[in-house]
Amino acid sequence: MATAPTSPETAASRWFPLVVLVLVVLVLAGAAEFAPTVVQRRITQGLINLVAVVGLYVFVGNSGVLSFGNVAFMAIGAYVSALLTMPAAAKGVFLPDLPAFLANAEWPALGGALAGGAAAALVGLVAGFPLMRLSGISASIATFAILVVTYVVLGNWTSITGGQNSLMGLPIYVGLWTAAGWAVVAIVVAFLHQESRSGLLLRASREDEVAAAASGVHMVSHRLAAFVVSAFLSGIAGVLLAHFLGAVRVETFYLDLTFLIIAMLVIGGMRSLTGAVAGAIVITLLTELMRQAEVGVTVGATTIAAPGGLGDAVLALLMLLIILFRPDGIAGGREVSRPFRPAIAMPENQHRKAQ
Repeated sequence: MATAPTSPETAASRWFPLVVLVLVVLVLAGAAEFAPTVVQRRITQGLINLVAVVGLYVFVGNSGVLSFGNVAFMAIGAYVSALLTMPAAAKGVFLPDLPAFLANAEWPALGGALAGGAAAALVGLVAGFPLMRLSGISASIATFAILVVTYVVLGNWTSITGGQNSLMGLPIYVGLWTAAGWAVVAIVVAFLHQESRSGLLLRASREDEVAAAASGVHMVSHRLAAFVVSAFLSGIAGVLLAHFLGAVRVETFYLDLTFLIIAMLVIGGMRSLTGAVAGAIVITLLTELMRQAEVGVTVGATTIAAPGGLGDAVLALLMLLIILFRPDGIAGGREVSRPFRPAIAMPENQHRKAQ
């Protein structure tokens, strides 16, 4: 049977969410250009978190399996990029026992970033091959095990990672527009994956594993593909964070960041790319407002400030309210849609029949 051609109207509706999400990121970055430096840094870090949330969505949103292990891929990407791009002199200070091929390596920024993402994807492929056969809470616990194992290995491999000490001297090249550019790349990759045949079949297995398997869907392979793409984007997010801070420390990539990224996805909505982007942006803006409230406002000789820790309390409360009253998140599990559609002209022969 021949496939009916896609009309321009259908194609426009299909690509509309991608265009809107990319424009939102670019507008946010453009508006931040006029903000103070401290606000620009907050927005930059928020865009890095957006890359991490979108990476998490690729697997969680399409498979329905909650993953606690993506921050481990961020750590792998960060350390690989750090080892490849740090100046040799800095490595001699912080990592005197580093093998010669790493001690003398000074890769360019883009090469280091892609290598970090590729290393995270490779680990995701190896770890995911047996784990993707699990479902439900068993799969979630297994991904948490990836996080713990990665944390222990990186925190104790002193000759390669420096152990619990910080690696400093990384090239600081991640600014507002670098983070925005990678955020756009992450959104495009996630959108293309969810629109692909593999993404569609994976969502079918998310809705009903038994029915999908009976229809011939090989759930494990599609989950593994999503897990690898998710690991790559998470690795890129780790690279961006490391080269934004100019230092990398294993403690950065553990429970605090894990729960923050998951909270962003849950609040925005796990079942849509729009929800992932919305959650990251809303939490970033809300966190900045809470920071301003904690700094306080000076009225005369008196400074009125919110108590410390207000931001964490508000984030926890918001997450609780979302789970209770809007389980599908801010986006409701749907992609942003066109507000109106132009009228479609009726063919002449059909117009005459109607008359």
